[in-house]
Amino acid sequence: MTEARKSGPRWYATPLDHAAAALRARQLDALAEPDRLRVLSGVAACPDGTADAASLAAELGLEVGEVEGHIAVLTTFELLEELEDRPGSFIATADTWLRFSRLVAAVERPAHPVASHSVRPEGVGAEVEFPPVLRRITERLAYRFSSTFSKETVERYVADSYRLLAERARFSEHLPSRTTRFVEDRLNAVAVAGRDLRGTPEVLFVCVQNAGRSQLAAALLRHMAGNEVHVCTSGSRPPGQVDPTVVEVLDEIGVPVGAEFPKPLTGEVVRAADFVITMGCGDACPIYPGRRYMDWPVADPIGQPVEDVRRIRDEIAARLTALCHEMGITVGA
Repeated sequence: MTEARKSGPRWYATPLDHAAAALRARQLDALAEPDRLRVLSGVAACPDGTADAASLAAELGLEVGEVEGHIAVLTTFELLEELEDRPGSFIATADTWLRFSRLVAAVERPAHPVASHSVRPEGVGAEVEFPPVLRRITERLAYRFSSTFSKETVERYVADSYRLLAERARFSEHLPSRTTRFVEDRLNAVAVAGRDLRGTPEVLFVCVQNAGRSQLAAALLRHMAGNEVHVCTSGSRPPGQVDPTVVEVLDEIGVPVGAEFPKPLTGEVVRAADFVITMGCGDACPIYPGRRYMDWPVADPIGQPVEDVRRIRDEIAARLTALCHEMGITVGA
């Protein structure tokens, strides 16, 4: 093994599972059609990163119907997505930029591109292209957090959060929307950290995958306490989705998981928390003064039969009832 291989990047890689490999194989198969690849490249080459079928047809010398057919295939395989606020206009997905950016680039990037923007996320040596879909996320969040953070700060968090999610996910479904929610959690945590307690305790649940125990605890506490507590979750080695059996045992008692997904552990959410509850993640959670740290030795529900997951759910619920009493929160029946 070479020295470069030993040192490697700061993140880690894992083999593709069957679902991720199948999706990427279909994407590659879709891009094997030359005109379809030209359509994707045409969208990516537009100054604002968006295009419609008519403009692409004129640019590429194709029939509008033919371009529409290619767009339909590219959308099906998550390489293009239609803009919600501009029906008929399409943008290359984060998946396209992450995996095929060099493939869709027809010419070398000019020294001063019109609509290109580069950032250097912490921990990454070389500059990385900031895809149009991430620029849109940055614009929305910069406006929302304009009274607290500069656009440059929001941009750094968008780039870093996207990198963290993309490097750890075995598949990239909903990656832009997940990036948005992850950035919101981190920026809210930064805004809260260092302030006096506002009467709403911040509770952070941390487990290894953030797909089982911590998701059970977070969903149950939100259900028990409502707006009287703010809940976050993180994992030291998060996968792509919440365990289906966890979703099942919560759904059968009327507690929704909603659009929750496993998120990497970052320092901001720990610094913002009043209570940090670890569940089998060892020493992965950083220690900051002024926080109440608790370790709950709860069994891991991942891969367990539904009867065992119900028992774990009920054990966590009992612990949460005691925690609510400690925080002065009344829990209903």
